[in-house]
Amino acid sequence: MSAVQARAPLPRDRLGRPLRDLRLSVIDACNFRCGYCMPAERVPDDHGTHAADRLSFDQIETLVRGFVQVGVRKLRLTGGEPLLRRNLPGLVARLARIPGIEDLALTTNGALLAAQARALREAGLRRLTVSLDALDPDVFRAMSGQRGEVGAVLEGIAAAEAAGFDRIKLNCVVLRGVNEDQVLPLLERFRGSGHVVRFIEYMDVGTCNGWDPAQVVRAEELRARIAARWPLRPLAASYAGEVAQRYAFADGGGEVGFISSVSAPFCGDCHRARVSADGHLYTCLFADRGHDLRPALAGGGQGVAEAVARLWSAREDRYSEIRGQAPARRPIEMYLIGG
Repeated sequence: MSAVQARAPLPRDRLGRPLRDLRLSVIDACNFRCGYCMPAERVPDDHGTHAADRLSFDQIETLVRGFVQVGVRKLRLTGGEPLLRRNLPGLVARLARIPGIEDLALTTNGALLAAQARALREAGLRRLTVSLDALDPDVFRAMSGQRGEVGAVLEGIAAAEAAGFDRIKLNCVVLRGVNEDQVLPLLERFRGSGHVVRFIEYMDVGTCNGWDPAQVVRAEELRARIAARWPLRPLAASYAGEVAQRYAFADGGGEVGFISSVSAPFCGDCHRARVSADGHLYTCLFADRGHDLRPALAGGGQGVAEAVARLWSAREDRYSEIRGQAPARRPIEMYLIGG
């Protein structure tokens, strides 16, 4: 009899970390070519466009039901760009009805959000994260690989607000010499809106983004720069394992977050798993290999739960804590498993 069948305690990995959060990619394709993730010179335009390579909606629902059995309560849909997946609101509606899913979120570049925000909200999506690396149109266009227009993203955010998304997270990856000057304008624009701008350190995910540690702008540097304009005070984490360090503006203007995987790793509390659009489980954002869950789907949610429990129990990932000490490897590309 399996551990799951015997109702054994929920699995923990070798470092004692439970599984609570699933980041599920619904498509590999993206309409942007951001240099820190999916640079145009390394990733062809038709990447991820073949539907046969993706899990079906039925398979995705079965997969999520299995993850719920082993402790997942938070589900985030990612890509690629998830809004490229046809009839995404239909999938959201199916996943929102699964008992045990307490938080259903989505990360998007926002370019297609204006047309879909209301349908997603009505389907049961609870939270949104929008990538927004610049307000300056030229900087934004350059960072998106000449594919994106910031105006379309801002329209998407406005449509999401009108649909009822009242606390949107806005993620900005900061690269030295590229978009450092966008930090204060982004905060100026969204302070007091109820939304939370979060600044992310440029990370060495994958092999095609040309990561250069000299381009990392450490969170402590950004905090000092922001606090010189608007004094900050630290906030407690909302929950164990939260990735962002939270700060409030002392004048009541809202909140700002910092995701510091390079300068202040948070592996010790990591309870996130990632599944690619083709059904492979990755136990770390910096993993160098995945585990194919498609054979387990034949056993339904129970089969998935048993496979995941076995794989999670063997997990010992903590790459960000040992960066520079780890042996050379080829980590999976970020665009295959979401951020």
